[in-house]
This record gives sequence, structure tokens and C-alpha cells, in this order.
Amino acid sequence: MKKKTPTNCETCNNYTYIEDYGYFVCDVNLDEDEMEKFITGNFSNCPYYRSDNEYEIVKKQN
Repeated sequence: MKKKTPTNCETCNNYTYIEDYGYFVCDVNLDEDEMEKFITGNFSNCPYYRSDNEYEIVKKQN
């Protein structure tokens, strides 16, 4: 079984900046428990994490 690594929202493709509000939001529809973890900063090992690092994605394709 592959071990999940801790994630960082700042490097996630689902973490987008909303110019109208002036801050970042998670684009994933989180349930109530997940949202609480996200807001309090206890959302490690996120199952929805997608890296926005293009080089990392290409490495997996090769």
C-alpha cells in the first residue's frame, strides 16, 4: 500500500486565488468535517490533493 504524504494547500491545483475576495479558496466541495479540518489547518493527507507542479506530473508520465 502506498503511503500518503502530507500535503500543502499552497502547492495544490485545487487551491485557487479569488481576485474579487483577495484570498485563496479550495475548489473542492468539502463536507462539514473536512471543511473544519481545512479551516483549522489540520487537513494533512488530503485525498483531493493534486500537485500544480508541471515537472512532477511529466515525471510520472515517463
